[in-house]
Amino acid sequence: MNLKLKAAATAILAVSLIASYTYAEGATAPAKKHTATQNAKAPKAPSIQEQVQALRQQLEEQASQISGLKNDLADKDTQLKTALQSASDAQAKATEAQAKAAEAQAAADKAQAAASAQQQAVSETASAVERLNQESKALALKSSQAAAPVTPPSENAVAKQPVATTVVAALAPLRTLPVGGVDKNEANPPLKVNGVGLTPYGFIKLTGISDSSSPGGDDFPLPGFITSTGPTGSPEFHLKARATRFGMNFDWYDPDTRWAITGRVEADFEGNFNRSDNRNISTMRSSNPSIRLAWARFDYHPNSSNTLSGLFGQDWTIYGASTLPNILETTGVGIGFGGLWERDPQMRFAYTHKFKSFAITPEIALDLPSSGLTPSAANVSYELGYGERQGPDSNRPQIEGRIVGQWQLDHAKGVAPAQIIFSGFNGKRAANVLAATIADSAAAYASTFPTGVIASSKQDGWDAEWQLPTRWFTLTGKVYGGADLRWFFGGQLYSFFNDVSGLTNTVAVASIDGASNIVLGTNASGQHVVAPERPVRASGGFAQLGLPLSRIFNANPSGRNSGWSIYGLYGVDQAKTRDLIQLAHDPAQASAASQAGLKRRYSTMAVGTLNYKMNKWTTFVFEQSLYTTHANPELTFPLFRGVPSREWNDLREEFGPVITF
Repeated sequence: MNLKLKAAATAILAVSLIASYTYAEGATAPAKKHTATQNAKAPKAPSIQEQVQALRQQLEEQASQISGLKNDLADKDTQLKTALQSASDAQAKATEAQAKAAEAQAAADKAQAAASAQQQAVSETASAVERLNQESKALALKSSQAAAPVTPPSENAVAKQPVATTVVAALAPLRTLPVGGVDKNEANPPLKVNGVGLTPYGFIKLTGISDSSSPGGDDFPLPGFITSTGPTGSPEFHLKARATRFGMNFDWYDPDTRWAITGRVEADFEGNFNRSDNRNISTMRSSNPSIRLAWARFDYHPNSSNTLSGLFGQDWTIYGASTLPNILETTGVGIGFGGLWERDPQMRFAYTHKFKSFAITPEIALDLPSSGLTPSAANVSYELGYGERQGPDSNRPQIEGRIVGQWQLDHAKGVAPAQIIFSGFNGKRAANVLAATIADSAAAYASTFPTGVIASSKQDGWDAEWQLPTRWFTLTGKVYGGADLRWFFGGQLYSFFNDVSGLTNTVAVASIDGASNIVLGTNASGQHVVAPERPVRASGGFAQLGLPLSRIFNANPSGRNSGWSIYGLYGVDQAKTRDLIQLAHDPAQASAASQAGLKRRYSTMAVGTLNYKMNKWTTFVFEQSLYTTHANPELTFPLFRGVPSREWNDLREEFGPVITF
């Protein structure tokens, strides 16, 4: 930089000297313009030394200016370097901040993904928990069917599923009726037709059965001493596929999310046997399909705590049928042995309120009035054509009610909520006798009853039920009592008797359907009267203990040994002895056949069921049971194996697979 400045200064000095010299040599006097100026003396020109000195002075000044510029440039250079360093540092910090921001974004994305997955898991878990609180949901259904593999799908279809767990599910109670109705958000039908959701379900079941005594020729147990057994006790062997069941759940869409509209149609093949040209020989393997359930249900959820429900159609009765034995024998399910259940056409209304940890549901239903009495042989065609009469002839509905409390007894994974249930019913049956029948069978009373007569008896009952599932065992059962429980398969299947106390000249007259007889007689005042009809009182119940063997022994939930469970059941059903004595003296039961069927007082069942659930769909079941009927000690003993006996026994084995869908 200094060398360049010196060279520039030398060049400027040389140019200045040359210019000065040229000016000095070539300069001429100015032209004369005025006399005064002509006479004036010309000024003296500066010497070369003075000019050189002046140039030196200029060079020094320029050098000074150049030095100042040089210093300014040095300062600017320093400032530029500082700025460049600052920019470099800022760039480094920006790059570092950008890297940290990228790491933070990646962490945020990862956290968001984890949160989304967790939220989805929470949603799925909450949905599963809510389904469990409804049921009602199942065998809890899919996960807890391992615990209750022989449960018919319809019984738990409204029941809610338990939470998916990493342990073997506890045993879910066999529930037929939900608590809290059906939530619209629960419906996820696999099929949709014109906006209607469809969910098929059911099971295929084939079992082999051995009975040590089955005098009626049935493939399911009934109380003994109904008919004689002959000399051997009437042992029998059956293979049964007619318990196979199929059904369809329906879900109708409504734009208001507070409404859930659902329905169900279900049938099996346990109807009548055919009498047709191509079935006369093979009747026993040709049973007809028969309706079990057919209903539509409306559930309105104004908020998360309250639900209003209405059901219209044929469903399980709210009296007695909330809790059923979980056994392989699903045709009778303990009828006459403490089971107590029925399915009935009905209009049912319920309200559910959910507290923080407890739900309560009161329900009331108007049911088809029924008696279940068997018509005479001459009147079978009428029943086949029109159904029974003595219930509808009462001209009033059968009224049923129940109240259910539900809560989580055991908070372990895979455990269904517990329930306590109280229910009752009130009804009436009536028998109608035509005037012509009185004239033919009891002419002495024809003038007293010229238009015929009607007699009736009441029907009522109560029961208390419990369903108490825990992680290690499940305890279920019921106790009941009432009058005329024949329709619900209780009271040893007796219905009523004609009370002839204080009457003379009694005559039995057949009712219009031949299902019962009305007794006419003369009282102490000599008046012709109709003997009062009084219901046979009854009581009974059952208790069942289920053990999830695979859970108790800590089996691998995804392994082949995760589906073992065992149940033990004891049940009893009895009729009041005093009423049975009255029934035995009823003139309407005077025939030998009728008397033979009046000797049973109570019956018991002891049932052990071992289940192995092979996979999600298939369960193999072995069931060993002992059914016993005790005779009325106040009467002569009935025959069993051809000799008078105090009790009848049926040692029964049943085995087979149940494949659900």
